[in-house]
Amino acid sequence: MNAFTLNRRTIMLSAVVGAPTLFVAGRGGASAQAPHPPASGNAGHYRFRVGDIGATVLSDGVIGGPPRVYASDAPEAELQEVLRRAFLPTDHMTLNLNTLLIETGGRRILVEAGAGATMGPNGGRIFRNLAAIGLGPADIDAIVISHTHPDHIGNLRTASGGKAFPRATVFVPRADWDFFVRNDPDLSYMPVPEDFRRRFAAAIKSSLEPVTNDVELYDAGAEIVPGLTTIVAAGHTPGMATLLVHSGNDQLLLTADLAYHPVVNVDNPWRPGPDRDKDTALASRRRIFDRAAADRIPVLGFHFPFPGLGRMLKTDGGYAWVPANWQF
Repeated sequence: MNAFTLNRRTIMLSAVVGAPTLFVAGRGGASAQAPHPPASGNAGHYRFRVGDIGATVLSDGVIGGPPRVYASDAPEAELQEVLRRAFLPTDHMTLNLNTLLIETGGRRILVEAGAGATMGPNGGRIFRNLAAIGLGPADIDAIVISHTHPDHIGNLRTASGGKAFPRATVFVPRADWDFFVRNDPDLSYMPVPEDFRRRFAAAIKSSLEPVTNDVELYDAGAEIVPGLTTIVAAGHTPGMATLLVHSGNDQLLLTADLAYHPVVNVDNPWRPGPDRDKDTALASRRRIFDRAAADRIPVLGFHFPFPGLGRMLKTDGGYAWVPANWQF
């Protein structure tokens, strides 16, 4: 047994009985800020560093749905038992919306825009969390989108139909633009009612409409700016990319929607129903999770419990998610 191949039971027990866990990245431990929560609720931002790059997870709130949607091939009895053992509801899975603000080279770059109101009433919190760190939408220079599902682009459009981030160039995967925007996409693969699919497709087009003239299309594998590189991760959508933030010897891997929730897509190997090409998505998941585990790269899961930061470990049966310690 090597350092990265661990017994799943050992990992899960250690996660349960260990100290309160969240994450850090950086040389010798990241610097981070855990501010006093506002009177209206808990803190929705989390600061740390990746080498010389300042980074802040900004919550856009939560979305969710039936667990079966996110674990499409799970045996029903086993899925229910796994959720109960994890102290999670068996009829609804909550997914966080963890956008990342990086500050590098004098620019502020937002990775993912969040859902806004496109997928329920509990999104759209990113603006108040930007304000909590002294910034507004006009302070964002660029927005990098991993893929064009509504929960990643919904905040690009204001309620009145305008451009929510007035100065930002928006980087979008070319293959997603071609599939979702230039055509009427066939979403019959999605395990949701037909009316949801129609609203989903319409939300993509309407969210991107205000930024059409400010979009830069990219092919996964490109470096967007120094310190932010995209990685091919097709399958969930035709053009989905994961992203690597890097500075000196420090790295942070953003896994986008390779996994929705660590309990059903990492600690258990079930396939997300919204993956358009499930075999290609599975290959991307294994390739990128293997890299994260082998190279010990800290990870940010877009939908993982806030702030979504931790480590991926290789186990005897697949992988295990280990949230990292909160840094005060």
